[in-house]
Formats: sequence, C-alpha cells, structure tokens
Amino acid sequence: MNHRTLQHQFFLFLLIAVSLGFGRIMLPFYSAIFWALVLAILCAPLQRRLLRLMPLRSNLAVLASLLLVLVAVLLPLLLIGASLLQEGTIFYAKLRSGQIDFGIYFQQIMAALPSWMLKLLSRFGVDDMTTLKSTLSTAASHASQLIASKLLNLGQITAQFMISFGIMLYLLFFFLRDGVALAAKISRVIPLDNADKQQLFAQFATVIRATIKGNLSVAAAQGALGGLMFWFLGIQGALLWAVLMAVMSLLPAIGAGLIWGPVALYYLATGALWQGVSMILFGVFVIGLVDNILRPILVGKDTQMPDYVVLLSTLGGLSVFGLSGFVIGPVIAAMFLASWQIFANDKEAAGK
Repeated sequence: MNHRTLQHQFFLFLLIAVSLGFGRIMLPFYSAIFWALVLAILCAPLQRRLLRLMPLRSNLAVLASLLLVLVAVLLPLLLIGASLLQEGTIFYAKLRSGQIDFGIYFQQIMAALPSWMLKLLSRFGVDDMTTLKSTLSTAASHASQLIASKLLNLGQITAQFMISFGIMLYLLFFFLRDGVALAAKISRVIPLDNADKQQLFAQFATVIRATIKGNLSVAAAQGALGGLMFWFLGIQGALLWAVLMAVMSLLPAIGAGLIWGPVALYYLATGALWQGVSMILFGVFVIGLVDNILRPILVGKDTQMPDYVVLLSTLGGLSVFGLSGFVIGPVIAAMFLASWQIFANDKEAAGK
C-alpha cells in the first residue's frame, strides 16, 4: 500500500467519521431542519416571483416570503386554536354538570347489544357499568399522573418548541436565499450521473409538494365535511370533532372513519336509525369519496407510488418520526423506489 492510497483511505475514514458526528449533533434539531427544507421547497416559486420584482434585494425578498409564510400558517392556527379552546371549555363544563354522561351512553349501548356479544364482553370484565367505571377510574388515575408530570414541564416544552420554531425560521431564511447554490454544491459531490441526480432531486421535491399539498387538502376537506355532518346531527363540539377528523385523515383510507365510525355505531345501537344510517352513508360516499378521489390525484399521481405504498409509508413514518412522519415516510419510500429504478436502469444499460 503506497503513501497516496493510505492518505486517501484515511481521508475517507475522516470524512465518514466527521459526517456521522455532525449528523449526531444535528439530530436534536432534525424536525426544525426538515420543516425548514420542506417550507423552502414549497415557497420556492413564491421566492422566484419576489426576486423578479426586486432582483437587487434578495434579503428583502426572503423576508417578504417569511412574512407571508407566518401569516398563512400562524393566523389560521391561532383562529382555529381560539375556537377549539372555546368549544373545549363548553364541552368540559357540560361534562362536569352531567349534561354529557358517558355512563348513560354506555348503558344504552349495552341494552341494545345481542346476548352473544354481552357474553363476550363479560369475559373481559366490561359487561356492567360498575366494572367499567372501576377500570376507567384506574386508567384516569394513571392518565392524570402522566398529565400532571407533563404540565410540570410545560414551560420547558414551550421553550423547546419556540427554540425549534426559531431555528426553523432562521434556516428557512438561508434555504430560501441560498437554496439554489446549496443544492448545486450538494449535487457536485454526489457520485452519480447528472441525469440520475436530477431525477432524485426532482423526485424529492415532487413528493414533498404532493404530500404536503395533497394531504392537507384532503384533511381540510374531510374535516370540514365531517364537522358539517356532526353539526347537522346536533353533536356537541362539532368543530372539535372536525379538527380531530382532519388530523386523523392524515392516515390514508382509514383515518376519518376512526372518528365518524363509532358515532354511527352508537346511533345504530341506541335505535337512532336515521342518524346512524345517514352518518354511514355520508361517511362512506362523501367523506370517503374525498379520500378515494383527491388523495390518488394529489398524492399518488404526482409521487407515482401505489396507494398501498403511500398508506404503509405514511403509517410507518408516523410511528417512527411522529407527526413529521406523514411527510418523511412517503419521501423515504419515493427515494427508495427511485434509487432502485436508477439501479435497474444502469444494470440494464450495462447488459446491452
């Protein structure tokens, strides 16, 4: 082994070591870095338009983009949060006063169940209200202790969120301003053909845009439609359930049904047939139709991934990365498919 080869191998070892160390240092901020990158990709067309309007003031154009992002994201969140706080307060007050009594609802459902199901429930010790109350009381005690421990750290959690949010905005400024140059530098060091690199970068950006825009559009539509149906049926806290339905609809195919499905079953079990049937029909043919039509068009078509891959990658991403996983999961799946497609194309070209 000559001296130059030894130098090259040592440099590769050093490069890998410092890269892993840098990645470990950045790991606590991965969410802020990722969302800054996501917003930079989404805001790139807006940034280009602003740069055309003020070509000699790139910093001012970036600040204008950041201001528009803050208004577009924070203002709706503040309005929805205020409405949710008001509805949550009213719901809690009715719960405390007894206007909403889950014990009565449980008794109504138990009275409507067939005997074979009652026998099945009795094996699990939930066939009477006393046992259920005892079980729920124990669970509530553990939950209250957990919530109390979290509330003690509320200030720390808020501080961490504000720090992450500030880092995200700070990085977003530089990603918007220097994103093109940074992408060019990264592209130069990737040991692939230019066509393969362009395909990977294009796939990465396409999946992020399609996932964010598609999932948020579907979530907003399903939440709005579900909340409207809940309001029409006179269910307490329609806005609260609408927001929960919008969040759950990030899970393809099954998300929104986890909210409206139990409500429909409760209506059927308690003899409110037209409400239960209406909820099922509306959930399947209206709310479900939004998912079946919009999601393949807005997500699956642009990402060029089958629906089952989108579903599994979203579920897996949520379980591993938390809320950010509904974007990270499909992105990893898309890059996996694109990388293997490039490998297959290269192998086919080499065989000719």
